[in-house]
Amino acid sequence: MDELLKNLRVSVNENLYLKDPESSELGKKIIRNGIILIDEIGFEDFTFRKLGGVIKSNESSIYRYFENKHNFLVYITSWFWGWKEFQLLLATNSIKDGRNKLNKAIEVLALPVKEDIRFKHIDEVALNNIIINESSKSYLTKKVDEDNDQGYFMAFKRLAERVSEMIKEVDSGYKFPYSLATTIINGSLNQHFVSKHFPTITDCKDGIAPTVFYKNMIANLLKADHE
Repeated sequence: MDELLKNLRVSVNENLYLKDPESSELGKKIIRNGIILIDEIGFEDFTFRKLGGVIKSNESSIYRYFENKHNFLVYITSWFWGWKEFQLLLATNSIKDGRNKLNKAIEVLALPVKEDIRFKHIDEVALNNIIINESSKSYLTKKVDEDNDQGYFMAFKRLAERVSEMIKEVDSGYKFPYSLATTIINGSLNQHFVSKHFPTITDCKDGIAPTVFYKNMIANLLKADHE
């Protein structure tokens, strides 16, 4: 198991890149420093020219890996959701009780992110900041349907599918498992954002984490099949 985890790779849709960034040291440098730069200056001000200056490489070398900065953003958000899926599977694999499994999934999705030393080319803390602040820009575009047809959002959709299955495992009669799954995933991000920028309109503050809110929600919303 340790050897398997050491060689773990998070799969990302190959349509998002021209050359696999994990295939070279330059590619990994582009990913790591691109994440840090977007976290520092925001996606609107991020350019491949600025990233090239940071990594001391020509802007053209970055374009050999990514067609544009939109694809770069979708790539790193897709990597994040693939990583979250891996964490969720690892954390819930040995849990038999459905409600306990769903509660653990909520913790994986909503608790603050810590650095994962298994992926040295990714700053997961900085990437989590981007997911909270910038990830909606990866799909709130005129091309969202075209991008979806290309499979750009499969990692997120796969994660939502897994959470919806956990919801159905708790309460097979619940009519809105997918809606609840995406509410938990996206809502936990929003609560982190709102608690930082608009604290007067959230209860997730002063030691009350989003995990507490969502665990309370499912406790009141889902009726376990055996109850």
